[in-house]
Amino acid sequence: MKKSQIIIVLALITAILAGCKNSKPNQVISPNANNIDSLNAGDTTIYGTMLDGGMNSILLLTDAGDTLEIIQNPADTTEVVKGGKLSGDRFAVIAYKEYGDMMLRSAINITSLLGNWTSLDKNFEIKEGGEVVSNVQAENNAWTSWKIYNGKLLLSRDTFDVIELGADTMSLENKTGIFVFGRKK
Repeated sequence: MKKSQIIIVLALITAILAGCKNSKPNQVISPNANNIDSLNAGDTTIYGTMLDGGMNSILLLTDAGDTLEIIQNPADTTEVVKGGKLSGDRFAVIAYKEYGDMMLRSAINITSLLGNWTSLDKNFEIKEGGEVVSNVQAENNAWTSWKIYNGKLLLSRDTFDVIELGADTMSLENKTGIFVFGRKK
């Protein structure tokens, strides 16, 4: 009886020691990992131009020169592509790997984002290159810059989730509420 208890204890200790090998965690690959711009450090967004797109996929030529086919999960209940899919448009994409495929978490059509937007208290233009120009002289806290960071829209110091981006409507949400803008014609 005592010998079997000792054998069981030794087997458990051996199993524990074998399971405690010194393994390092897998490194997360970030598309901007080699980017020396510290302002973009930690950004997992993939930027590129859409070459082709179907109902459930995007073929993206990334800024790094790679061509990626990113598949939209058919189980998604919300629209993950904001701003529509047009070949030749610039996109900011958040993707993840599942079963060897790149799966689409969210995508923002940057080309659709550019332009003049208005609301009751804001009137601004989002320009290429990260510039925002306010068209209201007396506007308090006017936005002056923009960028996409980890799938979120940063307008100066404000961070927004893009809820809707259409031909004439943009809805943004942050901790203070939902903001709806119309395209100025």
